[in-house]
Amino acid sequence: MPPAGQAPAAPVTQSAPLPTPSATTLPPPAPPAASGGLGWLRNPFAAKPPAPATKAAPVAAPPPAELPVPAPVSTPVSPMVAAAPIAVAVPPLPLAPMATEPPPTPAERKGWLDRLKAGLRKTGSSIATVFTGTQIDDALYEELEEALLMADTGVKATQHLLEDLKRRVKDSKTTDPAAVKGLLADALADLLRPLEKALVIGEHQPTVIMVAGVNGAGKTTSIGKLTKHLASEGASVLLAAADTFRAAAREQLGVWADRNTVEIVSQEGGDPAAVSFDAVTAGKARGKDVVLVDTAGRLPTQLHLMEELKKIRRVVTKADATAPHEVLLVIDGNTGQNALAQVRSFDDALQLTGLVVTKLDGTAKGGVLAAIAQERPIPVYFIGVGEKLEDLETFNAREFAQALLT
Repeated sequence: MPPAGQAPAAPVTQSAPLPTPSATTLPPPAPPAASGGLGWLRNPFAAKPPAPATKAAPVAAPPPAELPVPAPVSTPVSPMVAAAPIAVAVPPLPLAPMATEPPPTPAERKGWLDRLKAGLRKTGSSIATVFTGTQIDDALYEELEEALLMADTGVKATQHLLEDLKRRVKDSKTTDPAAVKGLLADALADLLRPLEKALVIGEHQPTVIMVAGVNGAGKTTSIGKLTKHLASEGASVLLAAADTFRAAAREQLGVWADRNTVEIVSQEGGDPAAVSFDAVTAGKARGKDVVLVDTAGRLPTQLHLMEELKKIRRVVTKADATAPHEVLLVIDGNTGQNALAQVRSFDDALQLTGLVVTKLDGTAKGGVLAAIAQERPIPVYFIGVGEKLEDLETFNAREFAQALLT
């Protein structure tokens, strides 16, 4: 008997081939989601019709008249309809510049400030001793100038701070050297404030972050810590091991990937630009929120190696026309004025969008942030004062100035 709601099949005469199910008898495959761009990678059924519908051969003879003509097989339709939602990309997180993480408890913030003060003690102690006298005179300003230069604040930033401090002292009619130290903290905080900016994740999917830095600056470790921050906030992260030159760099990044349970794209001895391209392509296909590209350490004087970084940037743009969305430079606070030279060179080559300053706990040259603010004010997203995960935190100008001069 024919299915309910359908007219009886007309008798088939002669030996004409049985009409095969045409493409019109099946609902068209669900189109891939516009926002996810996952296509066939997430829904293999959506790319081509099921094999039975395309390969069915004509039947040589009609079935017996008393039997109904078999209806087109509808089994493949159900998987296609059921699989269509797989093609929908994961929506962006309700994102979370890093600054919008759940606010730390007072105890957590106090713990960070204590570590920051301890880390900056080597830099701040020589500056703080200037204010132990009893008079505010030219001798005090000369000692302060020397202390700031020794902290690698730089000539331009030192002159700016001294002029600003003298104006504040005059306006407030301060006569207590201890109060002058507070005014210097205010002047330093105002100088550093342009560096205060949140790292925004979620305006693009994926957000592609390219990370550069010289060998030994703590680049790969900082990437691991940043991965932990992002993953703990619910962001899906894909790592790209594009540092294919340094021995064990790929393995080191792989350890961080395992520790944070995130995916990694790597090739042993592969071309760094090719690894970066594959990672960005995979990040788009898999609906990742962030792709972090670890590049090989470079000295700004190695021009041929700097050209390799430029190539990576160009190739990443081919994989995603809007990428990279962030280009970060990791600098070692121990290097002082050399860090400023690195910022200039890498910014000229890559157009930096942010900095990560590490190892401020082991140096007396933490004043370099003032030099950067004065001469190349690129945002400082994170500062590090130790090796532990919690020792990498967002930069706050007021906190930094107060910790430095405590």
